[in-house]
Amino acid sequence: MAFVLANRVKETTTTTGTGTVTLLGASTGFQSFAIIGNANTTYYTIASQSGSEWEVGIGTYTSSGTTLARTTVLSNSSATQPSALNFSAGTKDVFVAYPAEYSVTNTPGTQNILDQ
Repeated sequence: MAFVLANRVKETTTTTGTGTVTLLGASTGFQSFAIIGNANTTYYTIASQSGSEWEVGIGTYTSSGTTLARTTVLSNSSATQPSALNFSAGTKDVFVAYPAEYSVTNTPGTQNILDQ
């Protein structure tokens, strides 16, 4: 099992609840999670298309059944992390995104590591 990041990975789901998400195929112009590879992990974001529910975490992709297990929840719209958000009915976008809290930022008065 490896940790994998890839560009332009986006699918949809209609999964409800707090469990594993069933992926419904790549959105137009995007790659599917298959690029991540079976049993590998990646950063993910799940966002309802209504805009009211979202979750960011580390997920494990399984090619059999094309699912994404919500392995580690980092944050969500209800602040219930590390517990998974209880998603309601409706279509949600699922995509690979690098969480802001893990990024290198340039805070005033400090030198950005990329500037060294």
